[in-house]
Amino acid sequence: MGAPGRVLLWLQLCALTRAAYKLWVPNTYFDAADNWSQNQTPCAGAAVKFPADKMVSVLVREGHSISDMLLPLDGEFVLASGAGFSAQNTGSHLDCSAGASALFLDPDRFLWHDPRLWSAGDAGRSLFSVDAERVPCRHDDAVFPSDASFRVGLGPGTVRVRSVRALGQTFTRDEDLAAFLASRAGRLRFHGSGALSVDPEACADPSGCVCGNAEVQPWICAALLQPLGGRCPQAACQDALRPEGQCCDLCGAIVSLTHGPAFDLERYRARLLHAFLALPQYQGLRMAMSKVPRQPHLHEASGAKADTEIQVVLAETGPETGSAGRLARALLADIAEHGNDQMLLSRPPTSAPTPSGATEPAPSIAGEALGVLSATARESGPPVGGSSAAGLNAPGARSDLMGGLVAALLLLLLVLLVAALLLRRAGRLRWSRRHEAASEPAGTPLGFRNPVFYTADSVDPPPAPQPDVRSSSRSYFINPLYGEAEAEAEA
Repeated sequence: MGAPGRVLLWLQLCALTRAAYKLWVPNTYFDAADNWSQNQTPCAGAAVKFPADKMVSVLVREGHSISDMLLPLDGEFVLASGAGFSAQNTGSHLDCSAGASALFLDPDRFLWHDPRLWSAGDAGRSLFSVDAERVPCRHDDAVFPSDASFRVGLGPGTVRVRSVRALGQTFTRDEDLAAFLASRAGRLRFHGSGALSVDPEACADPSGCVCGNAEVQPWICAALLQPLGGRCPQAACQDALRPEGQCCDLCGAIVSLTHGPAFDLERYRARLLHAFLALPQYQGLRMAMSKVPRQPHLHEASGAKADTEIQVVLAETGPETGSAGRLARALLADIAEHGNDQMLLSRPPTSAPTPSGATEPAPSIAGEALGVLSATARESGPPVGGSSAAGLNAPGARSDLMGGLVAALLLLLLVLLVAALLLRRAGRLRWSRRHEAASEPAGTPLGFRNPVFYTADSVDPPPAPQPDVRSSSRSYFINPLYGEAEAEAEA
């Protein structure tokens, strides 16, 4: 059986035993274009150079014609059947420039803690893992290609996994792994200041096990963000979320579950995939599910509840947002109906209308509950630069609107105050201070009776007008806007 067949058999055995594994992706093949400076393999007649101060094992699977080769200080070439090298004049091939050298890239650039360099066995179109869990976890099997060439840099600290499979051997004891790492084959493939250890204990909890990479997450994030200058890209939504184990914010929703003894992580994951994510309205979502340490809320005492929880991350993958929040609410409704592990279903689940108007069939369980005791959900905000209707629902937009209203009220009060001052200066608005009112004579009336508003039905009718000795043809009343003196002058 060839190397690919042995790796496939190993992965099948892992699947049968429910053991998770991570497969190492990069290699140091001579025939791989991404291992060379021009992103292409050396052309016929080219000069080939390897880093002189590096150790490397290189697998050669084809025949190559070269003019000369600068070998590394310590290394090896593993020749597959039919592979080899032959000499040829420089630049004799039309595609090969005269004098150009093909440079083999630094083999030490591949780091164990880089999430981009591992492939998970359960990866799918609708599934992903948070960044810390893309690297082999405490109960994972780290699988390297058999009969192949690769080089792995072990970073600071100690890496602990369930087992290591390399060069056709499986290491489950620290003694055997240490002997391999000290051998020439091990030194050519593993380097760095970090330590690598194994513990054959598998995760036996049906509800899953915590990954255990929290201590090395800073190095995981540093390796992941190195091509971006160490900074996370800006999320495309407001109030973005950062799940436990993730290096950067994302748009979507997070559902946190506390569970009982009947909860099964793999069964619940399969349920969400087939009953929810398979629906057309959720095609643009990806899901990550795992057990993570539970952070107690502010109103809870430390250790008041379970110290772990199930984290379900629903990530948006397209420009449209909102479907993750709708799915999170659908999951909460499903848990409210089927979640309690003490409850047995006695009636078939009903269908529920979706916001789009389509009928979303509720998932069914054959006589068993989910084993979920409680659930909470968080949702990110609308997209950045979205429509005005969506923006008004955002907390930031609401605060901006409130600030604008306050500013408008203050401006209106200022305009009224200025208008009052101008009217007073023009003589059209008069008022008296309290001490001026107090200095008036005691007999001075403080008001006047307006004959326009007094009728015969009034409770307190005004006194009859007194005849004027100078004229009996008219009467008057004192208007405070003009004063008594003006009234007498008019009379």
